[in-house]
Amino acid sequence: MYLHAFLRRLVFLLVCALAWYLGQLVANVLPPEALSLAASSIHSVLERPVLRAPPPKRQKCDHWTPCPPEHFAYRILSGANTMKHPKICFEDELLMGEEKGNTGRGMNVAIVNAISGKFLNAESFDMWEGDFAGKMLQFMKDIPQNSIVLMATHDEGSTRLSSDIKTEITNLGSKEIQKIAFRSNWVFIGAKGFVLPTNIRSEQINHSDQAKNRYSGWPAEVQIEGCIPRIYQRS
Repeated sequence: MYLHAFLRRLVFLLVCALAWYLGQLVANVLPPEALSLAASSIHSVLERPVLRAPPPKRQKCDHWTPCPPEHFAYRILSGANTMKHPKICFEDELLMGEEKGNTGRGMNVAIVNAISGKFLNAESFDMWEGDFAGKMLQFMKDIPQNSIVLMATHDEGSTRLSSDIKTEITNLGSKEIQKIAFRSNWVFIGAKGFVLPTNIRSEQINHSDQAKNRYSGWPAEVQIEGCIPRIYQRS
């Protein structure tokens, strides 16, 4: 044991002596100018800034990539259970959301002019309590031509949703509204006065299933996002 410790110390001393000897040898062989140049090169390398990729630029409505020119960005997120409110974003403007204080239980609807992209109106309709079906039906019928309609459920949006309202939403391009059930989470973007391109994500629904629900009694939220081409004034 003592021999082992002695040998370790001896090796350490020999390595130190060898390092000192090599340093002296280099100092004697190389001219001072070369040593100074080497030290300066090492210093410049250490001080050289590290190149890093710039952070990705934030896109409208938190898209990963920008929309093409003359297109509108949209993102619609449904509510989930009673706590998570829906969000409707259009051209990076939050039209409806908890932060705006204009979302509610039931159906949430925002209207945008498809020519200018200008926000026109937004309203929420309780489809669980109260008599708001008539008010919602009139609201849907009064949507102007050449409008983009963005919709999202919160909590429960089917109980008082009348067949007439479903027909109005179907006329906007929905293929799922007739299937909506108790506590289904649903998002939709439709059009009045024109037809949306078929290659965009315009609708998503998630039905309540006690065996699969993410939340106690409610399914996971759903979301759609994409880009809609601007339409031009028809003569």
